[in-house]
Formats: sequence, structure tokens, C-alpha cells
Amino acid sequence: MNSDQIEVLAPLATPLPDPPVGEAFTPEQWTILLAIMDAVIPSVRRETDAGDKISQYTLTDAEYNKTVDHLKRTVVDTPDSQSLEEYFLERPSENPRFQDLLKRILVVYSRDDVRKGLAFVLSALNTRVGSLMLTGYNTPFHKQPIRIRQSILEKWRLSYLPPLNALHKQMTLVAKNLWVKTSPTLNRVAGFPEVPLHYKPGPHFEYDFLQFPAGQEAAVIETDVVIVGSGCGGGVCAKNLAEAGHRVLVVDKAYYYPPSSLPMSEAEGGIHLYDNAGVTVSDDGSISITAGSSWGGGGTINWSASLQPQNFVRKEWAQDRGLTFFETSEFQNCLDRVCDRMGVSTDHIRHNHGNEKLLEGARRLGYHAKAVPQNTGGNEHYCGYCAMGCWSAQKQGPAVSWLPDAARAGAQFIEGFQVDRVLFDESGGTKKAIGVKGTWTSRNSRGGVDGPLSERTVRKVTIKATRVIVSGGTLWSPIILLKSGLKNRHIGRNLYLHPVNVVAGVYKEDVRPWEGGILTSVCTSFENLDGHGHGVKLEALAMLPAISLSLMYWNAGLSFKTQALKYRHSNGFISLVRDRDTGRIYPDATTGVPRIEYSPSAFDRAHLMEGVIALAKICYVTGAMEIHVSFSGLKPFIRNPDPEDLETPSASPADDIDPGITDPRFAAWLTELKRVGNKPLGGTYATAHQMGTNRMSVRARDGVVDPKGRVWGTEGLYVADASVFPSASGVNPMITNMAISDWISRGISKELKGLGAKRARL
Repeated sequence: MNSDQIEVLAPLATPLPDPPVGEAFTPEQWTILLAIMDAVIPSVRRETDAGDKISQYTLTDAEYNKTVDHLKRTVVDTPDSQSLEEYFLERPSENPRFQDLLKRILVVYSRDDVRKGLAFVLSALNTRVGSLMLTGYNTPFHKQPIRIRQSILEKWRLSYLPPLNALHKQMTLVAKNLWVKTSPTLNRVAGFPEVPLHYKPGPHFEYDFLQFPAGQEAAVIETDVVIVGSGCGGGVCAKNLAEAGHRVLVVDKAYYYPPSSLPMSEAEGGIHLYDNAGVTVSDDGSISITAGSSWGGGGTINWSASLQPQNFVRKEWAQDRGLTFFETSEFQNCLDRVCDRMGVSTDHIRHNHGNEKLLEGARRLGYHAKAVPQNTGGNEHYCGYCAMGCWSAQKQGPAVSWLPDAARAGAQFIEGFQVDRVLFDESGGTKKAIGVKGTWTSRNSRGGVDGPLSERTVRKVTIKATRVIVSGGTLWSPIILLKSGLKNRHIGRNLYLHPVNVVAGVYKEDVRPWEGGILTSVCTSFENLDGHGHGVKLEALAMLPAISLSLMYWNAGLSFKTQALKYRHSNGFISLVRDRDTGRIYPDATTGVPRIEYSPSAFDRAHLMEGVIALAKICYVTGAMEIHVSFSGLKPFIRNPDPEDLETPSASPADDIDPGITDPRFAAWLTELKRVGNKPLGGTYATAHQMGTNRMSVRARDGVVDPKGRVWGTEGLYVADASVFPSASGVNPMITNMAISDWISRGISKELKGLGAKRARL
């Protein structure tokens, strides 16, 4: 495939097949769904202006002017009156791009049970009896004024029925996320440039992906090693094995996008760069799971953080779990080797506003904080767009470094290849892996990956190999093993997620949070709260609009729209827990895709709360004018509120001493924060780290793979990705994943060379 054949993706410019909405929702259900979306993100107008009072949120002239005056006092380069009016009048139901993306998310990417449950609720809301039961009104939802619709949403939040709590959370999250991704006015009035300043795509490696002609019979390929997955684990394995002289074939269900196609818009990036369009949620709806699914895996969209595992993690794995390798010098050699290849260092870091505030706030409060090494080849890499792909090619992820190295050593590649199962030869009484089989889907004639399958070639492919390495990631690797007929009870279990809670500070100065490295600092004072390595790290959040604004708590449409305009003044931070308690991955009964059973435990939530409180204090001592925490029902802390908005007068400090975090109003707000709490579904949880579902163990009864990565009870089958972690790494898992994969692949190479020597002697 030639680079000039690859489409440069504009927002929704290359549409997916039209989702069969009529098969999932009736026109009446779709109307009510859009009415809910309009309630979350309402059209706002003055009551003296002409308009539809049912479908628009009306303000008195005084209320409207107060909102605009507040923005003019708060936001630099405040949009002109006409632009603000266009922004406030905008509503999702009138935006074709919003509707298109909503259809895709609910019809193509949502679970069947979720979709059917939502359809049932929407039907009920269209009847008098159902509406009365669900809303307290006998008028159908979509015929209610916006203010009544919003009060109904609030009733769902406060309901003692968990399904209604989940409905509130699901609808507000979807509306926020998709509106931010598709709004025709938000980026313009907020000042966010969709294309990075000084945009100049970096160098492109010319991959030569294998192609297959149309045919009824399965195509057959032979190789020494087939690697399923091109991410951080698979990329390291490919380089090591190819450079050792073995025939290597790397396959991935995702596709490659060159720097000239990056960064994608958040609408396109979610679809093309993330698993399940980035909208995977746990079964109980308590946590959103983000996992990369592109050529290069998570290494293509991660935030460059290159932290090595702490001593207490290595000790736990070596001494408590018997995996002595993790306290050896060889493990440190593996860590250093992968870091050296990617040019990991802190030498060229220039912190952006958010990371500076994290470091300075930690200093003022006596916490320990430090710079986070970056895998950017020694370059400064002052860019915050990497979550949608690294356009500069400075981030040395697998697609930029490890896989090109493997290609230069002779490795071959297949994109768009969904592995169905591992093939075994059991004639000798042992399950010996001999390859994989799956389905390959080509690009279309324009080099894109969208459009109907009739424009693309779909072919069954069988790959015969001496060794099979599954590196599909923590979500998909256990699914592949289960589909291959393996019965080990640990497959898919022991899921760790590093859940996060989010705190945001709004500052007086112009922050421009999309600029600069995403995660270049970390506070580690709370990483070992129980004495056994469980606690939280405090880090900066990627501040692209859809990521940061989607995680903000929604309490009313007008306030959310107003708050979104303060985006350029905001910094987001995460309290990230090294979770002790686990969940599991299992295949959906209908589609076979990963389902996630996980809910943050009380133990881990308590640690997260310690981190949230610490982050709120950091925001306060660094001058944040507003502090927002994504807990349901918690109002933000406002440093200098309008006197008329104060419930109690602010006390003046004695002797004009700056009270800092002892400020009575702030202390009272922290008390309220603790009272509200972060119990699901009230707390908003997200994760970008998945680990442990094929855990390594010294005994077959305790895990899925042995200390060399070989799947227990098989020959020739290995797993090399974060799913083999014995427990949560406690740090961004890329470096730990790569180091373990380095160890596993070097061991496989020795085995293959030994096998070759044995055959030569025979």
C-alpha cells in the first residue's frame, strides 16, 4: 500500500455504512431520544426573542445578560454577541453530524442489551402510563418544556432505583461527548484550534501490508512466528524476533494511519483509533474503558508517559507471587533496553500550564512530585493532541519505532485482520499451537477503511506458524484464548483498570490546555496508602475538548454550556488508583466482543478520594477560581462568588493572613465533597489502563501463562502484553508491558534457535 493512497480523514468525511437505525429504534423512540439530548444540551434564548418555548431554554433578559456578563469577566477573547447567540441557540437535534454520530454509537457500538433497554424506556416515555411512572408527569417526555425535562433528568439522578441512575448517567455522558465532538460553534467560540499550530506532519514509514485477492477458499501463509496485535507488546516482540533472524508476521484487526492523517478529529479518532469507538462501559455502567485499536495499539494514542514500576510492585510480584525475575538485574536490563530504544528521558520536557500547576501545588503543600519521562526520542514534543494520534511522529510508539525496526529486519504485516482462534495440533496428546485463522478485510478503492463491505475484499486467512504470540491487549487477548477452546478458569479474570476520578481547576489566566505535553509530571505522595503498594498517583489529564469536557459533571444544560466556554481557562487532573480489587473480561453472548464486569471497590474508592482531596487542594493553592469534581450532586467550589450567590457570608481572615487550604469556605466544601462521595453511579470513573486478564504465575493453577509467557497446558503459544501482569502496575503500563514482552520474546528466540540446532543435528 502506497502512502499516497491513504485518505486524510476530515471530520466524518469518510462515512461508515449508514447504521440501520430503523431496526433499533422506531421514529417515535428516536424523537424522544433527541428530546433527551436537547434537554442535556439545550438551545438557550432570551424570552423576549421569538422561538419555540417547548424546545428551547428561555431566560429573562436580566438572566441572559448576567450569563454573558459573567463570561466577559471570566473568558479572554470573549466571543462577540452574535457568536455567543449562535452558540447558545445551537441544539443537538438540529445538527446532522450529531445525529449521525449518535446513530453510530447506539446502533453500531452499543451492546444489544443496552440498546434494547434504552428502546424500552423510550417507548415507555411516549405513553401516559409509562411517562407517569418514569417522570411523574402523564405528558410524554418530548412534549414537555426543556425545564421540565431537566427536572426529570434530576429525578432520575436522585432516584433510589439504580436503572434510573444509570439512565441519567448514560444520557448525560453521551450527550456531552457527542455534542463536543460535533458542535459547529464550540471550538470556534472556545478558541480551540482543531489543527495544531505550526502543523507539519512528521516522517512516514512505508509499510508494505500483505494483500489478498478475492476467493472462496481460505488463503494460507506460513511463517516462523505469528504475532496477534501490533501494540506495545507485539511491537517489541516483532523487532526482537525479526532481528534474531526469524520469519515474523504481525497481524492486527486495526489499520495504519500515517502522520499526514493525524491528529484526527475527536469524532473520527474515536471511531478509527479506539476499540469500540471508545465507548466501552462496564456491565453496571460504573466505569468507561478507553483502549487503543489502531496500528501500533495503545502506543499510537497514549500520552508518552514512560514510568518504570516501583520497588514495591517488583517486590510483590517477585516475593509474594513467586515470580523472582522481577527483582533481577535482567528485568532492569529489559526496562532500560526498551527505554533506550525510544529515547526516554526528562531532559527536553517543557511543562505546560497544567503540569506546572501540579508541580507547584505539590511543592506548596509539601507533597512529592517529579517530571515524568517521555518516549519522544529526546524531543521536546510540546503537543497535547497525541490522544488522537501523533502527527509529528516524535512519540516513539510501535508504529514509529518497533515495527519499522522489525520491517527492516524482514518482518511482514497484515492490517484489518481479525483473528478468530488459535489453531492446535493435539495428535501428540498436547495442545500444540500451529497457527491462527481469521478474517481479513481490505481497504476500499480510495485507501480508506469506511463504506460498505461490497467495496472491499473480505477473505478468510489461515496462518501456519511454529510459535503464536497473542498480543491483543488485556481486553481481547483473553477473548482469543477462550474462542480457541482453552478452559483455564483464570482466563479473563484478575482484571485491573487503574480507575480515575477527575478534578478540574478553572484559572483566571489563559491556560490554552491543549498546548504542551499531556502528562509530564506526577505526584507520588499518595501511592502507598495501605503499606502494600496501593494508593493513587496524581497526574494531568489529556485536555482535548471531548475528553476533558465529557468528564465534567452535568447538573443543568445552561451551566454546562457556560462552563464549556471556560475550557481554555481549565486544567484537568486525575487521581489514578493502583487498584487492589479486580473484575473480569468475558465474551458477549451475541457478538463475542469483550464484556467487562468491574465496579470500583470501597477500598479503592477510599484511596481515590484521598487523591481527589489532594488535587482540590493543589488547585486551590495554585489560584484556581473554580474547582470542579465529577461527583453527582456536588456543586463546584467558587473562590470569589458573587455576593448574592453566597449562602453564608465569607469570613475575613484574621490579620490579613492568607488562609490557604484552611479557608473556612474551602474547608466546608471539602467536607461536602467527602459527604457526597464517589460511590458508583454517583462518581464518574474512567480508565485507559487495562491489565491482568492472562496473569503470569509460577503454578498452572494460579494463572494463565508461566514465567516465560507460555500459556499453561499448551506448547508454542504465548501471551505478551499487559494482560500477563500479575497485578496492577501502579504506573502507566507501557514500559512494564514492553519490558516483559522483551523478556518473553528473547526467550522464544532462544527456543527457536535451539529447535533449529536440534533439527540440524538430526
